[in-house]
Amino acid sequence: MKSIKLSILALFIASASFAQVKDSKVVPTKELKTETTKVEAIPAEVKTPATPAQSAIKWDQEMHDFGDIEKGKPVTYEFSFTNNTKETILITNVRPACGCTAANYTKTPIKPGEKGMVAATFNAANGGVFQKSVTITTTENGAEAVKTLSFKGKVLEPATDKKEEIKS
Repeated sequence: MKSIKLSILALFIASASFAQVKDSKVVPTKELKTETTKVEAIPAEVKTPATPAQSAIKWDQEMHDFGDIEKGKPVTYEFSFTNNTKETILITNVRPACGCTAANYTKTPIKPGEKGMVAATFNAANGGVFQKSVTITTTENGAEAVKTLSFKGKVLEPATDKKEEIKS
């Protein structure tokens, strides 16, 4: 019990010694002035960064099924779209969801009524079912717009020669 009291006393002394003093000058009681601090109002609305809108571009297909593919052999699908807006658009960024997917896309401005494309190349390193995505950012109506396209399939292990298995 005595050690607890000593610990509390030591804590109190330590915190008092580190306390900040505003002014070290001693002021007589008569001249003591009260300082007021003006607090500015905090705006009720906090603006958050705008999230990009969904793209208005008309994609021919938003999901592609590769079906069965062989492990280690890259496959590519070209997602195509038509610019059905009233102004020229530009693809500003194409971001595959993983390192096993590469993308290529139309890099020139696409005028109203014209077509563009995003090609996704998937190179499977592991067998099994997969579903991947590619996120496309475009400029539409003076703002950024985002669209996510997907593809799926099943990766098969390469066929081995039966004669090699017998020899082993």
